[in-house]
Amino acid sequence: MPLTKPKPNMLPPLKPIPIKERMSIVFVEKGEIDVVDGAFVVVDQQGFRVRPVLTHIPVGGVACIMLEPGTRVSHMAAALAARVGTLLVWVGEAGVRLYSSGQPGGARADRLLYQARLALDENLRLKVVRKMYAMRFGEEPPARRSVEQLRGIEGVRVRKTYQLLAQKFGVKWSGRNYNPEDWDVSDLPNRCLSSATAALYGVTEAAVLAAGYAPAVGFIHTGKPLSFVYDVADIYKFETVVPAAFKVAASEPQNPERAVRLACRDIFRQTKLLERIIPDIETILSAGEISRPDSSDGVVGPAIPNPENIGDAGHRS
Repeated sequence: MPLTKPKPNMLPPLKPIPIKERMSIVFVEKGEIDVVDGAFVVVDQQGFRVRPVLTHIPVGGVACIMLEPGTRVSHMAAALAARVGTLLVWVGEAGVRLYSSGQPGGARADRLLYQARLALDENLRLKVVRKMYAMRFGEEPPARRSVEQLRGIEGVRVRKTYQLLAQKFGVKWSGRNYNPEDWDVSDLPNRCLSSATAALYGVTEAAVLAAGYAPAVGFIHTGKPLSFVYDVADIYKFETVVPAAFKVAASEPQNPERAVRLACRDIFRQTKLLERIIPDIETILSAGEISRPDSSDGVVGPAIPNPENIGDAGHRS
């Protein structure tokens, strides 16, 4: 009887876990991100160490990894992050610039068409914008206003809120003022706010992708790669990261950007932000009062059916 070779032990395929069950963000700087023995690690190459120090990151349990200057990512690490649905975001020093991101999922066709229909119809778009306004400010917006008029009303309220929060925390405030080409010329409160909003945009983009929607198809913001991310993030901004940023600025720490990161991480956990974003997105879009488009008769289905997945709707299987 012929001998059969034993089959090697095969690990089960990786599946994304739901966004709501993850921690929010991890910042990595001055290291090489790689996969060692199947684990996502940061290889610290600073100095003249004989052996590099490995820092393990539970990549499947993190919504977003922010990559600062001095970071290199291997192909294996990028592939692993995509398979487990963790967003990689390339940011500037201290997270005050947001350069690019690696998509961990893919927009679901039905949800993308649904989002696009809402954005392209002016009446439906206005309903969605009004819902965003109501969720952000806790009250219904004025009746018979266009999207442009609501945007103007929102701008006035936002500037006033900045002023009130600055007074609350005893911070000198002369307005939101920063130069994307030279962030270092900004004052301390503006640098803290830039760092905090970058963290919020990172986790919001991860949730938008996990929900199966397109970051670029916005309703209030338009024409930017992250327009919908800005729309959604603005709902939580003054509840979460703006007070945290002003509180840090008031204390004038030696490393304000690091203090902002820690404050954002804590406030995301306290407010259970990752549990809220995807359900809130569905609530916002449902204000358009239309259903998602059904597949037309005769449409050819996928050549390879998608396997069952425990992750969110937009994660690649």
